[in-house]
Amino acid sequence: MCAKTIPARKDVPAKDKWDLSSIYKSDDEWEAALKTLPELTKKVAAYKGRLGESSITLLSALKELEKTSLVMETVYHYASLQHEADEDDTQATDRDGRAMMAYTQMQAELSFVDPEIQEIDEEKLRSWISLGEFKDYRIYIEKLLHFKQYILSEKEERILSLSMQPGQTSETAFSVLTNVDMNKTFGTVNDGGEEKQLTETTWSLFMHSQDRKVREEAYKKFYAKYEEHQNTLAALYAGSVNQDIFSMRARGYNSSLEQALYGNKVPTSVYYNLIDCVHKNLPALHDYYKLRREILGVEELRHYDVYVPLIKSVETKTSYEDAVEICRNAMAPLGKEYTERLCDGLLNGWCDRYENVGKRSGAFSSGCYIGNPYILLNYNEENIRDVFTMAHEGGHSMHSWYAVHNNPFMCYDYTIFEAEVASTFNEQLVFQYLLKKAEERGAEGLEMKKYLLAMRADDILATLYRQTMFAEFELKAHELVENGTPLTAELLRKIYRELLELYFGPEMHFESNSDMEGLRIPHFYSAFYVYKYATGISAALALAKRVTNGGEAEREDYFKFLKSGGSRYPIEALKVAGVNMEETGPVQDACDEFKKIIAELRNLLDN
Repeated sequence: MCAKTIPARKDVPAKDKWDLSSIYKSDDEWEAALKTLPELTKKVAAYKGRLGESSITLLSALKELEKTSLVMETVYHYASLQHEADEDDTQATDRDGRAMMAYTQMQAELSFVDPEIQEIDEEKLRSWISLGEFKDYRIYIEKLLHFKQYILSEKEERILSLSMQPGQTSETAFSVLTNVDMNKTFGTVNDGGEEKQLTETTWSLFMHSQDRKVREEAYKKFYAKYEEHQNTLAALYAGSVNQDIFSMRARGYNSSLEQALYGNKVPTSVYYNLIDCVHKNLPALHDYYKLRREILGVEELRHYDVYVPLIKSVETKTSYEDAVEICRNAMAPLGKEYTERLCDGLLNGWCDRYENVGKRSGAFSSGCYIGNPYILLNYNEENIRDVFTMAHEGGHSMHSWYAVHNNPFMCYDYTIFEAEVASTFNEQLVFQYLLKKAEERGAEGLEMKKYLLAMRADDILATLYRQTMFAEFELKAHELVENGTPLTAELLRKIYRELLELYFGPEMHFESNSDMEGLRIPHFYSAFYVYKYATGISAALALAKRVTNGGEAEREDYFKFLKSGGSRYPIEALKVAGVNMEETGPVQDACDEFKKIIAELRNLLDN
């Protein structure tokens, strides 16, 4: 069988590419827009030192800021999408670079705006924004006022600003060490008689191998190399934690967790409740690993056995167009307007469908205020997971579409906390739809049903349980430093091993260096980020259940959430949708869904 040839970008049919003309009709139009930015920026900069003069002055400045920011966002978005579709296109790379430079320059020149607004007397400022003409800017200013109690003097703010770049050294050094220096030294793995290079990228492929010897060799070589650098890795992570705590103490927050969650008005209780609820449901996870050991037929389940698929993929082909129809049918609970808009977009210019030379890997959705939302896929019709990816990215795009069409520019953008809800919601609808179709086929659909259940169990495990374990590790590390305990390789490994044993339970056997995993997670350098994946899937599963079991009122509540954009803080936006993330109910619902899937899978395998 001949290997599939990957086409050059110029050979990809137009129908398979995204159509960026909703942003700019041509590259020349983009060039013209880029050239306007210096003058637009200059108009905003002219208000420096004057924002508190009067409501009229502030309003005029905000209108100029909005105009400038809108052009900048649009210029950057267009160039970025072109570059992502073909990194070999030197002209696209040049445009992307120039857009980034323009953005950096604009940010530097207009950095005075937010601090200067925050310096205006709060009572006076609130009286101004109560005026009707400020309606498009009210939420933007209220969010600035939210931070006011933690804003320092001008000199102190300058010192903190200057410390930001050196404060990122730990993250930069970690990336260079793991992706460059170490990446050349892992060695090779014997896979089917062929020596294959072991790297950060191929490690994941080896962990999914059906050959246990391949998994074992890759795992042991990989973590042996990490162990050689354990003290450097621990020092780098400690540096990142210390930077978080330096900022927290300088501004006067009670904890680094509080500082990380404060911007989105997420109470720290949400974080603690997540961990507590998942702890109470760990027996279900332990049952899953018992089932995994039985399915794999091994005497001892080891840490290198956790990624190999439980059920081998069912041979099936789903064309791109058929995948769109699956999405159309699966999203039916959301109504005709939603499904028609999404599917029309997927078929007519929103999506860059297939792999081409120079195109970035993976998938993403990207939207801005001007133009359509866009989706990058590398769709493979032989991988049923790609149908879920289409639904996931489509969820992001429709979230963006509703946010843009129901909010002014200055408050349309939603938070990461909310972003994964709309996308994972769509995945759940596709899962339910395909599972029902498999059941309707009776015995013929049995293998597909097993595969779907196993795949969904792994998805919930990875997004809910695993990310909560990561979140707990971050919390413990930060609390130790806050209480005066320095972080060492020995201490960090001890904490992580205890968490591995707690979460994986008695079925799992670890290697002596399995705890090195805790020192190789890039997300840990963006403190208290990963918990959002766990809360996101919890909210999504709860809402999917609410909408599919409910009626018009429940559906409209969900659309109110999609339409909120950045006009509400995330906890409030989700309450509008019908879930309260300040309570453990949504997390418990997600854990119950996991239990249900495991029970159903076990029942199928036992009969």
